[in-house]
Amino acid sequence: MAQAPSPTVPTDHILRVYNRAPLAFERGRGARLYTVDGEEYLDCLAGIATTGLGHAHPKVVQALKDQAEKLWHVSNIFRIPGQEALARKLTDATFADVVFFTNSGTEAVECALKTARKYHWANGQPERIDIFGFDGAFHGRSYAAVFAAGNPSYVEGFGPALPGYKTLPFGDLDAFKAAVGPDTCAIIVEPVQGEGGARALTPETLKAMRDHCTEHGVLVIYDEIQCGLGRTGKLFAHEWAEGAAPDIMCVAKALGDGFPVGACLATAEAAKGMTVGSHGSTYGGNPLAMAVGLAAFDELSKPETLENVRTIAGYFTQGLKGLQDRYPDVIADIRGKGLLIGVKLIPNNRDFMQLARDEKLLVAGGGDNCVRLLPSLLLTQDEAREAIEKLERACEAVRKKAAA
Repeated sequence: MAQAPSPTVPTDHILRVYNRAPLAFERGRGARLYTVDGEEYLDCLAGIATTGLGHAHPKVVQALKDQAEKLWHVSNIFRIPGQEALARKLTDATFADVVFFTNSGTEAVECALKTARKYHWANGQPERIDIFGFDGAFHGRSYAAVFAAGNPSYVEGFGPALPGYKTLPFGDLDAFKAAVGPDTCAIIVEPVQGEGGARALTPETLKAMRDHCTEHGVLVIYDEIQCGLGRTGKLFAHEWAEGAAPDIMCVAKALGDGFPVGACLATAEAAKGMTVGSHGSTYGGNPLAMAVGLAAFDELSKPETLENVRTIAGYFTQGLKGLQDRYPDVIADIRGKGLLIGVKLIPNNRDFMQLARDEKLLVAGGGDNCVRLLPSLLLTQDEAREAIEKLERACEAVRKKAAA
């Protein structure tokens, strides 16, 4: 039998599009990950806000096991009762009337963009194709998603820009209002940016954007793939802004607690152009994914889960502000919402991530020289305290390196 390659040795057979850390994990439990060598790490990365209930949550694991012994996949040419059940839970909890299930956040974004353009086509206004994204955004890696976000490093080398996608300054209400015109189809925005450096729109700005879009017949798409499903302390981040519900919303990540599940939610009006044959998916919404999604959603939407997010977020904010006071040469700002926390650094954020790993703490990178804390929504106060202590040691290591 051929011997498997060592996890510490890069393989030549994987496309080199990831800058991987030299770690390989074999198991996880709650907020802990364990390497193949048996080292324990406190996980404040959560697969980039994906394992929202922590690793190997018993109810999600059991749902997967139960369904795996019955039926994994059938085509969407048949009814799938799990889809109907999860769609009902999602629509009962949100603005939406209908749901399309996908395998990922990127696919949910693709569905949202197509839905928005098809809406105006169905209304006899096919010229309304312009979709505005915002700088710092991340909406996925597909062709339309990268142009909707407009990040230069993600579109470079992939040929001409797709027509009808434009980028505006994040949070600049005046620039947004000036840009909206008769050809505007929709906006797509993260109420709290993830990769863009954990920047949150104020409730006032989000409401003003919603009102301006309503006035001009422009659809609002929220990308809540990272900031939704309890991450900010409400089920969805836009709920912090009263009266700012979208027409279309993209979710994924925590919806499957690490299993590939995504969804595009819409009002019946916004989805009016999406008729039989206008969209589809082979795997999206299959029975296995729906069983996991149902179990995860039930746990994520519990009032006690959301209350824990708000409590632990408050503890983190207090602790991180204390670190900022003690290490002003390391930490420049604390930002974000709930347990989508950005720590803007003075030293290089990639170097700091390595120092955190040296302390057996996993954090995510982010734009604007930030690191992000994206832990399980079930993180305990003791685990949050441990994370702060590890971050303090990483800050001390930065100071010692600077003095050397």
